[in-house]
Amino acid sequence: MDGKIYYITKEKLHELKKEYEELLEIERKKSLGETAPKIFESEDLNPEFVSFQEDIGFLRSRIDELKGIVEHHELIKSPTKDKQGIVSLGAKVKIDVDGQKDEFVIVGTLEANPALGKISNESPVGKALLGHKIGDEVSVSSPIKTTYKIKNIKYEIG
Repeated sequence: MDGKIYYITKEKLHELKKEYEELLEIERKKSLGETAPKIFESEDLNPEFVSFQEDIGFLRSRIDELKGIVEHHELIKSPTKDKQGIVSLGAKVKIDVDGQKDEFVIVGTLEANPALGKISNESPVGKALLGHKIGDEVSVSSPIKTTYKIKNIKYEIG
């Protein structure tokens, strides 16, 4: 997993662990319960066997991915009181962009969903806002230069 740390909330960790356990159970049932189709049907490779192998491969790949995330995660937590005025992971940031008000939460890449107001800490805007305070103006050039003025920072993560 290249030593990557996955920043996630407690809720997301629970969701991923549940998916991991369910997939392990499915894999176990497929391996024990289903008999794999014969590799050859007459002289030709059996398409059912190929499909069975692909299914097991995709399942194993997702299980390995989830295991890596669970083993290399760091929970997003609210910072100490003295650091709650600084944008960090888990911050709900109210900003002003050219007179338009906007608000989003900065989360890890696994939970990012701009349509729901969640941006990644690795996105251009998320990365630029990290470490700044209320009143700071932050410019981001992606693809055009935009200036974000931080109006408020709030933490609601448990």
